[in-house]
Amino acid sequence: MATQELLLFYFSGTGNSKNVAQWMSAVASKYNIESSINNISDIDINSIKPISIDSLVVFVSPVHGFNYPPVMLRFIARFPKGKNNVVLMDTRAGMLIGKYNLPGLSGAAFLFSSLLLLNKGYSIAGMKSVDLPSNWMSLHPGLNERTIRILHEKHKAQVIDFGEKILSGKRIYVPFHEFIIDTIVAPISIGYYFIGRFLFAKTFYASGDCNNCDICVKNCPVKAIVKINNRPFWTFKCESCMRCMSNCPKRSIEAAHGFIISYCLISSALTGLFFYYFNSFVFVIPDGLIRYVIETSLFLIFLGVAYRVIHYLMRFNFFERIMVYTSLTKYKFWGNRYKALKNF
Repeated sequence: MATQELLLFYFSGTGNSKNVAQWMSAVASKYNIESSINNISDIDINSIKPISIDSLVVFVSPVHGFNYPPVMLRFIARFPKGKNNVVLMDTRAGMLIGKYNLPGLSGAAFLFSSLLLLNKGYSIAGMKSVDLPSNWMSLHPGLNERTIRILHEKHKAQVIDFGEKILSGKRIYVPFHEFIIDTIVAPISIGYYFIGRFLFAKTFYASGDCNNCDICVKNCPVKAIVKINNRPFWTFKCESCMRCMSNCPKRSIEAAHGFIISYCLISSALTGLFFYYFNSFVFVIPDGLIRYVIETSLFLIFLGVAYRVIHYLMRFNFFERIMVYTSLTKYKFWGNRYKALKNF
């Protein structure tokens, strides 16, 4: 059945996935196909009406920890049942080495979302990974303008080509070599889902340059930033989408590299002491799932307490300066804030 409507649902922090949705919509317009672009952060999932069988549904999301972020997975899990064709797209951490594109990795992004949609009755008509500029400054330096423009130009053309083929009725899936690599790294996504994303949620803080404009609080797509003691505070709901850091007019939001390194060392020591005491005076906890659950729980409890203490100490100028200058995002070689090119 010919596509009569293109329904695009996206999640985006700094604009990559939004751009992909807009490029796909432009292809639809070229073929006189009606399209709608929907930001899932603004949608009440219960308000979605039954979808016409001749509508093609597209989900676009960044990859976080080798998977779709929880906010997108939850949206798909609650999406109404249907018989439509569905296309899955992700934006990955693209980079350049010289003139060569270094692609990102999708991991389990298409696997888990496909299983959820197939169980709802949908048919997967296509998959496409788009290597747009990485914005994850918690782990690597921000990219320069040349790299950002080159990656946009190259991958916009690829998205348009993909869109034309999909709308003409072709089915396009992940190349076999990518499937093998993604399968290998997919297990890491489980660790990120249960531990890693909570760790990274506590890597953000507002320095003394913050003027309490509350832009980060108002614009957070998952409402993960609150005000405590008149200072932005990042809760465990944070998806590390980087919107806050990229849009702060004062560039006051930093990643707490020094704190996280220190915390991991201290947490490991405290956890070790806990197990030493428990095994010596209560009963021995054997290696296995129970020990893993206890270690993970202790890690997150220590993290929540430590971050709250750090938040309190940031009111003192001496401590605030230590936090700032032990953050790599403070320095020019690392701290280029990223925003996707608009109207590109």
